[in-house]
Amino acid sequence: MNCKDLEKALSEQSRLPLEAQEHVRSCNRCQELVSALNMRVPVEPLSPATLRQIADKMATNLRPVRPMAPARYFLGAFVGIFVSIVALGVYRMGAYAIAVMTPLQTATILSALAISTGLLAYSLAHQMVPGSLHRIPPRLLPVAVIISLTIAIIVLFQFQHERNFWGNAWGCIRAGTPIGALAAVPFWMVLRRGAILSPGLTGAATGLFAGLVGTSVLEIHCPNLNGWHILVSHLGVAILCALAGLVIGLAAEVKGTNYKEI
Repeated sequence: MNCKDLEKALSEQSRLPLEAQEHVRSCNRCQELVSALNMRVPVEPLSPATLRQIADKMATNLRPVRPMAPARYFLGAFVGIFVSIVALGVYRMGAYAIAVMTPLQTATILSALAISTGLLAYSLAHQMVPGSLHRIPPRLLPVAVIISLTIAIIVLFQFQHERNFWGNAWGCIRAGTPIGALAAVPFWMVLRRGAILSPGLTGAATGLFAGLVGTSVLEIHCPNLNGWHILVSHLGVAILCALAGLVIGLAAEVKGTNYKEI
């Protein structure tokens, strides 16, 4: 037993073993250490006036708050908003793509979109409630959703040359992006009722979630089945909205950090 062993025993055990006690008897340095640790420091009790002053200062900025709703209520709100805006967009623009896609294409791409949006809604609902467990890490989920949808599009649709490709792509981007921006407003109103700990991460997920509203409407409306067109202009709407959400979230995070420093 040496001095280092004694220090380790003091940090790990409430009572010293016999070997450590023998070492203390023969080591002046360790005797001083043990004596210092065992020394009782007299502490005067605080007066009632001091305690009252501390309690008043602690309660200065406290405000009553409502109990936070369970994550399942937020999940229901996200899904309801998503379905409502997609239905409204398809009603106004028409469901022309359903008539030209095969049943396999229709079922697969719509199922992929539904699963992706369900996972994002689940993740966002739990990000609003600190301490919630996540089945899929929120940092990886947006990337996984984009990769999965890209693979589904590559497998389902043919890629071919298209005249006026960028003109057609811009038409869908211009139609889908405002739908995503519109969906972001009620999503943000729901998010305000939670406690967001990572604005950048949540902003990217919310942007992607809102962008998938526009992507879903375009996928049901647009009869252009060229794989390049779907990747660039349909899925591109979701990616653009995700980037916008990331930038807004990071800006809010930086602003919050600067405010705390002040």
